[in-house]
Amino acid sequence: MFIKNMFAQKKPVVSFEIFPPNKQSKINTIYNTIENLAVLQPDYMSVTYGATGISEGKDLTVKLASFIKNEINIEPLAHLTCIGSTQQQVYQQLATMKQVGIDNVLALRGDKPIDYLQNNSSYFNYASDLITEIKNNFQFSIGAACHPEGHIEAKSKITDLINLKNKVDCGADFLVSQLFFNNQDFYAFLNEVRLLGINIPVVAGIMPVVNTKQIERIVSLCGANVPQKFKKIMVKYQYNKEALIDAGIAYASEQIIDLLSSGIDGVHLYVMNRPYIAKRLINNISSVVKVLNTKEEEHVS
Repeated sequence: MFIKNMFAQKKPVVSFEIFPPNKQSKINTIYNTIENLAVLQPDYMSVTYGATGISEGKDLTVKLASFIKNEINIEPLAHLTCIGSTQQQVYQQLATMKQVGIDNVLALRGDKPIDYLQNNSSYFNYASDLITEIKNNFQFSIGAACHPEGHIEAKSKITDLINLKNKVDCGADFLVSQLFFNNQDFYAFLNEVRLLGINIPVVAGIMPVVNTKQIERIVSLCGANVPQKFKKIMVKYQYNKEALIDAGIAYASEQIIDLLSSGIDGVHLYVMNRPYIAKRLINNISSVVKVLNTKEEEHVS
């Protein structure tokens, strides 16, 4: 099933993101993780490359996405990066996905190689290039990334919005946001994209932060703003693991309930391969989701 069609059938759409572990000894455990997450009945699961290397990561992404689709009977969203890849390599990856029944791709540029400026022979330089190629030559539902606070590499937020509009014009069917900790940033972003004429579904990305090192790494990688309210939680409970987990889940749950109550298209949970965190989040929001889905069904009927 195409994920783009899910948004026409229900609201909100709830999804999880998983990643392949970077050690072979842990890779075998990812299947148990997937099965435990599947019990929570997400609408789809997104699969990243993890930290196994680009080539190995792409192969493992397809393998896990195939498992999710064909063994677990949940729709997967397979990540696909394009920077540094040839057209043939991307075509081969997409053809392999089709062979195993994958219908949905998150089209990404990916991280630039260290020697990108000195030795750039890539067929694709931007996610929009990849989206165009997929749209013109394959039958996939195409997701793309968006950044409520602006991409960390963008010259300005306006430039980032223009680039996002280009991705949508090239054929993206829905958008999945980078994580954020202040819902007002997301609402402001959503208003901006709607004014630009971007009318496809926009899914809010939420990550429950359960340790201080994690938050430091996140901020360094994506530049997410950390509100004072959240900083106080991190400082207050940083030396008590259990309390920090409870506080992080509570903060994320509050974010999600506010977002759902505002009528967003969906929420994408970056659960970091931790089913127990996903379970607690889903338990915290299940009654809200149920009410919203019931209203959506009544509206459709």
